[in-house]
Order: sequence, then structure tokens, then C-alpha cells
Amino acid sequence: MLYGKNIVLGVTGCIAAYKACDIVSRLKKLGANVDVIMTDNACQFVMPLSFETLSGNAVVTDTFKRVDEFDVKHVSLAKKADLFLVAPATANIIGKFAWGIADDMLSTTYMASKAPKVICPAMNTNMYESEAVVENIQTLKDRGVVIVDAISGRLACGDTGKGKMAEPVDIVKVVEDILQPVQDFKGKKVLVTSGATEEDIDGVRVITNHSSGKMGASIVKALIDRGAEVTLVHGKTSVAVPSGVFKAVSVTTTCELLDVVKENFDQDLFIMAAAPADYRVKNKSNQKIKAETVVLELEKNPDVAAYVGANKDDKTLVVFSAETENLIENAKGKLKKKNADYVVANGVSKTGVGFYSDNNEATIISTSGYSVESGLVTKDQLAHIILDTIADCK
Repeated sequence: MLYGKNIVLGVTGCIAAYKACDIVSRLKKLGANVDVIMTDNACQFVMPLSFETLSGNAVVTDTFKRVDEFDVKHVSLAKKADLFLVAPATANIIGKFAWGIADDMLSTTYMASKAPKVICPAMNTNMYESEAVVENIQTLKDRGVVIVDAISGRLACGDTGKGKMAEPVDIVKVVEDILQPVQDFKGKKVLVTSGATEEDIDGVRVITNHSSGKMGASIVKALIDRGAEVTLVHGKTSVAVPSGVFKAVSVTTTCELLDVVKENFDQDLFIMAAAPADYRVKNKSNQKIKAETVVLELEKNPDVAAYVGANKDDKTLVVFSAETENLIENAKGKLKKKNADYVVANGVSKTGVGFYSDNNEATIISTSGYSVESGLVTKDQLAHIILDTIADCK
């Protein structure tokens, strides 16, 4: 069921637009909220009133149409979407998506959305098989967009061949599979660490590491979606604790982090996505230091991941390795040193990925030597890739 899920459905100008009504009906019966965006050409095939009646929401067609309550619609819908579905998708809109053209409400909202995207092509066979469309579809696939391939049959133009939009029941099944992943972690207890710990220098200053907590939050959400009971132990983060966690504990220092991990050691799986401060200040001051020159004496903090690795028995341990150079070599060294089962290696010097970005690019390596390269993906997508790797190696 899709209760609580928000789906934005884009409908473009194609005879298959009438089938999109069936898609809306099926999604609503599964409990989803559906917001429909129609292109001008789509309105020539199906009246917006049909979608408004089925969805219970006003159909959006105009980027600049005035509404009673001020709302930058293409931004608000983009943020609201748990999934962005375009069915049917013409050659024209696929080209816009592939080349970054945002000149109408649908293409603008698509560009602004970071939700998983599903595209359902529908067009004449010769268009579908043309070099331009084939390349544009491949471009979207390379970006992580799910393409629901067109099917063969008699087309509206009278030709017979591949180009018909997939059946609504099959499209909705794809949506369900994305929004409601298989419950392969059901019955598993998982502890996730996230965010940065802090160590006092004085009454106002701290030593810390770069971390937004976004990756940890994405992992927690993915685990909950897949049925796990999740305990989250987090330091300072820029994101809220995801709903559905079994327990959430906030810590400040690395020693506090270790204490909470020890107190909650009855777990099946540990995913150490936090960025604990490696050192604490031995000569810290309770008052704000006023001196022109300050010499800090640092002492090593306990290694939380290494503690788990040394005491885990048959438990599974996943560690993260954020590196600026020699990524794979250093990650494999960390995998062995921490006695971990998996290491997620990501190079943090690359622009557009890492600490504060919503995107990441990583290689997941297991002790058996099995490895998976994620490519450039959102952190939500990477979370599922990590869990997929763990599940596949069991």
C-alpha cells in the first residue's frame, strides 16, 4: 500500500494520455496522494477535470498561473514528491529531460525534483527507435531514471511495432516496487550512527568533523522501508531524525557515542555512518580562551567502529571511509583494521558529492572481495544500494 506517499504524475500530449487516468485511479486505491501536471498538448487529449476528479487535487498546467495562496508550484511539488512519474512520455519531453531544458511546468518541476523518477515512453515505432530517442533514454538511465519500456502492438498511427505505453497495471507495479521495497530486513535489529561528534576546546569552541548526517538519515529511512527495527545514535546533524525509528539517542562526544553503542549492542547489524572526532582536547578550558596564541594538547579518542569489530561475533559491521586520496587502497585497509564486513568508500574531494551534498558516489567493498560501484546517485539511492549489497552477500 502507498498510504502517505506523494506522487507527481506528468502527462504529455499523446493518445496514451487517457491511460494515465487509470494510473491515477490505481494509485489512489493504493492510498497514494497524486498531483497531476499536464502539458498544453496533453490537455488536447484529456480534460484536466478528469484528472482532478480522479485525484482529488487541482491539475497544474501553467507555471505562472496565479493561485489564491502564493506558492511557487514547480518548487513545492518537486519537494513534495516521493516519486516523479511521467506517463505517457513523448519523444519531446524525454529530449527536454535529457538535455536539461525547462520551458514549461512539467519540465521545470522535473528539473527541480530530487525524487526517484519513472519515465514511460509512448510514441511511433520509428521515433522510439530513432538514434536521438535511444540516446536520450540511455542518458536518463545513466542518471538513475527508471524507464518502463514501451510495448509492441498496434499504434494510433496505424503502424504495428514497439512504442505503445506500458499497461497501467505494470506501471503502478513499478511505482509500488520503488516506494515499498521488499521487506528483506524485517525482523533485523540495526544500529546506525550518524552526524558529527564534538570535543570542547573551551567554553565556546569545539573540534569536530565535517558531516551533515544526510547519509545516515538516508540509511535509516531505507532500513525502515525494508522492515528493520532501527536504533539511531547521532551527533550534530543538519537533518531531522526520520520518522519510524525504534529509538533515537543524541550524543555530543565520541566517548558518549561509544557508551551508547555499548548500551545498545544487542543488534544484528551496525552501520557506522557517523563522523566521530578522532581526538579530544586534553587541556580544555571551561572558560573562553582569550590568549593570542593557543597550544592544544590532543589525545586519541576511542575507536567506536573498531570496538564493534572486536566484539561483534556473528553481527555484521559496515564502516565508511571518506578519503581524499588512494580511495580503494585506504578503504580496504580500514575494512581490515576495523574487522568490518563491508566498507563504503567515497572520495570527498570530488565536487558535488560528499559531506553536505544530497548526492554521493561510492564503492561498497566486502571482506570477500565483492565490490559494487554506485556511480553518481542521491544519498537515498546509495542507501538502498548499500542494503542491496548486504542482502545479496548473505
